[in-house]
Amino acid sequence: MTERELFYRYLGLPAFGPMALDIVKAEGVYLYDRGGRDYIDMVSGISVSNVGHRHPQVLGAIKQQLDAYLYLNVYGEFIQSPQVKLAEKLCGLLPPSMDSVYFVNSGSEAIEGSLKLAKRFTGRPGMVAFKNAYHGSTHGSMSILGNESMKQAFRPLLPDVSFLEFNNSADLEKIGSQTACVVAETIQAEAGLILPADEFMSRLRERCHETGALLIIDDVQMGFGRTGKFFSFESFGIVPDILVLAKALGAGMPLGAFIAPRNIMDTLAYNPELGHITTFGGHPVSCAAAIAGIDVLLGGQYPQTAEMKGKLIEDMLSTSLESGFISGIRRKGLALGIDLADPSKRKRFLDACLEQGVIIDYYLFRPATFRIAPPLVISLEEINQGMERLLKAMASL
Repeated sequence: MTERELFYRYLGLPAFGPMALDIVKAEGVYLYDRGGRDYIDMVSGISVSNVGHRHPQVLGAIKQQLDAYLYLNVYGEFIQSPQVKLAEKLCGLLPPSMDSVYFVNSGSEAIEGSLKLAKRFTGRPGMVAFKNAYHGSTHGSMSILGNESMKQAFRPLLPDVSFLEFNNSADLEKIGSQTACVVAETIQAEAGLILPADEFMSRLRERCHETGALLIIDDVQMGFGRTGKFFSFESFGIVPDILVLAKALGAGMPLGAFIAPRNIMDTLAYNPELGHITTFGGHPVSCAAAIAGIDVLLGGQYPQTAEMKGKLIEDMLSTSLESGFISGIRRKGLALGIDLADPSKRKRFLDACLEQGVIIDYYLFRPATFRIAPPLVISLEEINQGMERLLKAMASL
């Protein structure tokens, strides 16, 4: 059997009809299939590859760690240099109150740990999230997922969860004395890149202060320079009580984290002990890759160039906006949501992009809107090449 046949025969798949590209190599912003054809990755593996694929600095850090050790013991038992150094680096980039890092394997697990931490610290049962928000697909994260069609088949889920309208300040009054936490993205990604209205995030922060609820910011997709700031909440003048990170954190390796003030985080360590445990969380190889990835982003000043690169792409799409192929563009930094004027063309457009050698994707809760979020390290020449291919795909329809 061919690998394609084995793929369909043995792998459990999350949906029928995958792209099923047979990729054998990746480098920078390019993916290469078995026939040697190149594809420009304009979605960064869904906001994972902010430093591109196989960045030499990241590979060097991984190889150096491989020569020292791989797995040692369950998380939190041994002092492991990559974990310690990464935690110090992250806290150094954050406000002083955010001084305790708990490493896990993924964004979903980081959300799970954050929900437990908020309930443990506050002693309250209630959780608040927003409609059309996506926070993962484990039972806890799915409980705060703001789309009923994706979770109705898996009920019952966690109780005491309320959903508010994003950008509706009046809805914030529903946060009350029994609310343990409010989980929010600063920019709703899977809703189609929905930006917060003026003062909405600051009003949300204020309401959490008023009620004693913890504000959990999910920065899984929009963190690590994507919005032009290293962390997206920095753009809105707020500081979360708990910050959730993953995706680009690992620079291509699996890694997640939730970060909080020490007095909050410490409540997971007693009554009961081992309030949250993980076997592979903070794997030393992943942490080594993460340190290198952060150094690449900071050293190349890639967060600072995200706005310029995103604006360039937006300007190049303006002709399609004028022609009527697309009906709207939303953007923050190097993250764009582009609405198709005719939703029925979505599948044909995605296929046309693959034919031209450019990879894009659509947003889960707004399938007629496609995402552009290339690696932050993409050059201006590569942007021009990628957009030339994308515009040819549009023209073909």
